[in-house]
Amino acid sequence: MKILEKDWLTRDLIDFEYKKYILLSYLQNVQSYFDKKKLYPHLSDLVFHYRNLQALKTNKDFLFENFPQKITGADFKKLKIHYQKIIEDDALMTELEQILSFAIPTLRNTLNQGRGLYEQVEEQLQVEPIGICPLYADDGYLLITERTKKTTQVYQYQITVFENVEEKYRGIHTRYLETVKKKITSTYENLKLKLIRKYPDLPNPATYLVDIKQDIPFHETVMPVAKRLLVKYISAAA
Repeated sequence: MKILEKDWLTRDLIDFEYKKYILLSYLQNVQSYFDKKKLYPHLSDLVFHYRNLQALKTNKDFLFENFPQKITGADFKKLKIHYQKIIEDDALMTELEQILSFAIPTLRNTLNQGRGLYEQVEEQLQVEPIGICPLYADDGYLLITERTKKTTQVYQYQITVFENVEEKYRGIHTRYLETVKKKITSTYENLKLKLIRKYPDLPNPATYLVDIKQDIPFHETVMPVAKRLLVKYISAAA
């Protein structure tokens, strides 16, 4: 994966043509993955950079604190180093404004394509509980069936809650257990019973199925979308 450095905007030469080349090269690479329906980690990376650019555009304090600095003098007697912000350079600020004016809408266009692809994939996936789900559903099994391959990937999942003064966030951790070949005579209820016998640490597990009808990249797209869908499903049911 070709990455865009976190400080790509302010590092090295701050020149419109140079930064335009760096950004377009990065986005071209991202687009090549989207064309293959490979969403992650490229989509989350795009979100990160887009939010950073918006913050730099609207929050002057953030801009001041994150801009590169150069040493203008040192008072070794008092052990103090004085800095002059490069942001004081009017010509440099004009160049930066030009870069931001180009970068923000350009990056937004690619980000919207990624979000559109995410929505298309999400519409094709559906979370379905297997058997009776216990009241506590933050630990259990996630079954992902790929019809084109006639296999079911089995994962153990754990949902963690993060809270701050304003909001509550849910994160999910998954651990791959095994891949099961789908047979005509086998059912997901039987698979759940086998998992209970094989992994006795979860005697009454919540178990959910995500059924994939089309051939979509698994690790880059199916798995991250399925995990987010499962968190939404469990959160809504809580």
